[in-house]
Amino acid sequence: MRPTTDEGPHHLAAPAVPGPAERSFLVGLLRASHPVPAAGVTVLAALLAAAFGAEPASAALAVAAVAAGQLSIGWSNDRLDLRRDRAAGRRDKPLATGAVRPGTVGAAACAALLLCVPLSLGCGLLAGTAHLVGVAAGWAYNLWLKGTVLSWLPYTAAFGLLPAFLTPALPGSPWPPLWLTAAAALLGTGAHFANVLPDLDDDLVNGVRGLPQRLGRRGSVVSAAALTLASCVTLTVGPAGPVTPASAVPIGVALALCAVAVAGPPGLLRGRAPFVAVLGMAGVDAALLVLAGAAPLAGRITP
Repeated sequence: MRPTTDEGPHHLAAPAVPGPAERSFLVGLLRASHPVPAAGVTVLAALLAAAFGAEPASAALAVAAVAAGQLSIGWSNDRLDLRRDRAAGRRDKPLATGAVRPGTVGAAACAALLLCVPLSLGCGLLAGTAHLVGVAAGWAYNLWLKGTVLSWLPYTAAFGLLPAFLTPALPGSPWPPLWLTAAAALLGTGAHFANVLPDLDDDLVNGVRGLPQRLGRRGSVVSAAALTLASCVTLTVGPAGPVTPASAVPIGVALALCAVAVAGPPGLLRGRAPFVAVLGMAGVDAALLVLAGAAPLAGRITP
């Protein structure tokens, strides 16, 4: 007679639960990827793909490509800025504090970039090339352009090409209209000036001399607000048809936020109010960008 054994569920091996060290490592690796802007761009791509009417499988592939590209840009940024972040005593940077190793972040950046290539080209040669050019622009920013007067150019190119990555996957392989490309490019350029604001003082101390640092805080706030407002106006007046009072409401909201960003006293200018106001304007723009894509495509996006 064979001996009996209890094979009940309580005898199954419990799945391994990451310990504190593993959780700390994973959190540090995630934080080194610049998760907020990476997630923001990825969500924007997902909303645009849905608004354009992309098939679920095509949309999922495009969103995965955007996520991989954004992760590669974020990780490479922190890896390349390691020496500067350590010199500035950045406690919010996992690499600077030693929470993750430089080699790990570098390997993650390269792996994400390698994954991005087949995911992008899987969306089609034209679309994939457009996306990979945008990702290359992000890497060019990290490697060189961040400290030059052309620091805005990668943001302009990457955001401007985002609609061109998503629309060619639609039936007929349409190309986005010029106004949509211009609005996305203006939004991305404004995001560059806004993104620099929290770290502007540290950048100046560490010798980073991109265009926002050269313009200073006031100039960067004004540039971010003006570019984001221009994007909002382009999204409102660009599509065919009259501008109705309802469609002009976002411009009014953007104007109010613009006033908050640029008209405050010096003390307020050095706080977070301008940054938050510009982010609010960018949120209005992003919503308009998605709504513009959700409108009927006939006559607005041409092959």
